[in-house]
Amino acid sequence: MIESNTRPFWYATLALCIGSVMVFSNLYITQPLLPALREAFDIDSLEATLSLSVATLSLGVCLLFFGPLSDAIGRRAVILTTLLLLCLVTTATAFAVDYTDLLILRSIQGVLIAGLPAAALAYMGEEFESKAMLVAVGLYIGANSLGGVSGRLVSGVVAAEWGWRSSFLFLGAFDLICLLLVYWLLPASRRFQPRPFRFRQMGSDLVLHLRNPMILAACFIGGLNFFIFVNQYSYITYVLADAPYRLSSGWLGLFFLTYLTGTLAASVSGRLVRNRSQTGAMAVGILLFMSGTLLTLAPNLVLIVAGFFINACGFFFTHSLAAGWVTGHARSARASATSLYLMFYYAGATLGGLYLEPFWRWARWEGVIFGSLIVLCITFGITLWLGSRKPLPDRPVAAVERAEGS
Repeated sequence: MIESNTRPFWYATLALCIGSVMVFSNLYITQPLLPALREAFDIDSLEATLSLSVATLSLGVCLLFFGPLSDAIGRRAVILTTLLLLCLVTTATAFAVDYTDLLILRSIQGVLIAGLPAAALAYMGEEFESKAMLVAVGLYIGANSLGGVSGRLVSGVVAAEWGWRSSFLFLGAFDLICLLLVYWLLPASRRFQPRPFRFRQMGSDLVLHLRNPMILAACFIGGLNFFIFVNQYSYITYVLADAPYRLSSGWLGLFFLTYLTGTLAASVSGRLVRNRSQTGAMAVGILLFMSGTLLTLAPNLVLIVAGFFINACGFFFTHSLAAGWVTGHARSARASATSLYLMFYYAGATLGGLYLEPFWRWARWEGVIFGSLIVLCITFGITLWLGSRKPLPDRPVAAVERAEGS
């Protein structure tokens, strides 16, 4: 197995992190462009948000397919094939004739984006020894947030200069570079054992995971937190694009640098909680998320930015631990367990806008905060419940994997 701080460890981890940056740059490219898309296609705020929602919806659904597919044909094959096709579709999106075409292409992007996250954690669970996996998962999820920052930042800055279509062309070129690096760096699987792809088996695996309260609770924690987190960013773009702030798409892209605290928090989460209670650490992350959310109520741009820095830190800290928790507690079909978690996660991104829209229409940003706190109280309660389950919840993932012979 691959051990920590060896050359294969760093090659594999770097490859998966680069792939993560690539796919999540593509996923979130339209978020700082929402005001520009609203104007270009003469649509309302909810319709503009669909450019993100359709991608996260198709991503969430297809994770259920790509996980079992990677169990059958291999993690590396799924990762490289979907990344190659994603390069092509991203470039094609720049030439969308109307908003319907753009939504169709964004849906296809979501399908292809599903390949890497469905296979990456399963690859690490198979190839890395337990301590190495805990560190690698944190770095990988840190790269998730870095990809979200990169896509939003680049698309906002490029669109401010050359228009929203140029953002997709630029990202298509970036995708090609990332694909070549992943192909070169990612080692071939050595411990992968193929399982025949059967729809009946896929359903059985999902039912098995859904019956495991340790996995199901973590899926709700990750999904409901993301339900709020990513959609707060969508609505804050409308706040900051209007008076008194009137930020351009370039400045809105820079606003997403607040994700960087999430990158740091996810990257160090594995080290910070090693041999400590993961559920307690998840609860701390949710409390940070709640405190940052409250801070954004201040009618001051500096404090709003500070609040989102805190939000990203708390959210990604909890997310990285919840994802690792699911991987560690899946006794079989780990790719399917990962896919189930990510399905909940991206279903949250898709549905969160529908949930927050009535709060937005009722009281604008103050309404969004009120709706957010309701959900965060629920996830905090689920975390406390999970912590009360004995003996597994208080054992770190690494220990669970050793006990299961991983």
